[in-house]
Amino acid sequence: MKRKGETGKKLGIALSVILTVGWLFPYIYVICCAFKPGSEVIAVPPKFFPKVFSIENFSGLLERMDALKFLFNSLTVALISTIIALILGSLAAYAIQRSGAKLSVLLIVLVLCLKMIPTSSIVVPIYELICNLGLYDTKIALIIVYAAINMPFVMWTMLSFYEGVPTTLDEAAYMDGANSLQTFWRVILPICKPGLATAFIFTLFLAWNDFLVALLLTSTNAKTFTVGLAGFLSAYNLDLGPMCAGAFLFSFPVMIISLAAQKYIVQGMTAGAVKG
Repeated sequence: MKRKGETGKKLGIALSVILTVGWLFPYIYVICCAFKPGSEVIAVPPKFFPKVFSIENFSGLLERMDALKFLFNSLTVALISTIIALILGSLAAYAIQRSGAKLSVLLIVLVLCLKMIPTSSIVVPIYELICNLGLYDTKIALIIVYAAINMPFVMWTMLSFYEGVPTTLDEAAYMDGANSLQTFWRVILPICKPGLATAFIFTLFLAWNDFLVALLLTSTNAKTFTVGLAGFLSAYNLDLGPMCAGAFLFSFPVMIISLAAQKYIVQGMTAGAVKG
């Protein structure tokens, strides 16, 4: 039995390594193409590793579009909208979970339904509202829309964490003279840090990677990097080299943040899995 267990463990490790390599293969190829000369990127047959290390594609990226401006727009919009969604979503989830009213069950179901609505089905009404408000092609419009779209995800994530916090802590805080907001800020939030970190990271990625909303709500001033990168693809032209350089430049910070926050992501996803 022990040998069978060791064999199964080795097979699981080998399968995990194979799946990881298969998952990373496209991204590694994009990185290699980013540092190839333009002629090597479109060479037939293609070569995986560059023969000559070059930053030609990055130069072409900066010449074709204002990459730094678009990156700044993406970072600003994603970060501010995530903070707003995190603050309002965590407060709303706490109010729903601690209310104890029968209406709270209906609100939880409503949050789940909002979370399941695809963005593509509501993007046209959003476009009309933003245009009527005179906010088209502004970062404020993207911040408002991203915060509203991602808030149900924050609420649904935080609800499960609040359920694991006993209400006796709230009662003890009330006995010490704390009001609801003080109890939430000083008692509940410190306990739910893994949940906050998980909601923050995933919400940030959702806003950072968005393409459809940014495509419809921006033109030039508030254009994000994903929309700017799509400009390299047209019916008559396909600049694979600068596109690979842009994809690497856009995704590399996300990869670093994911690795740095891996501990919090795992804690957030496994919290509540084991009940005492």
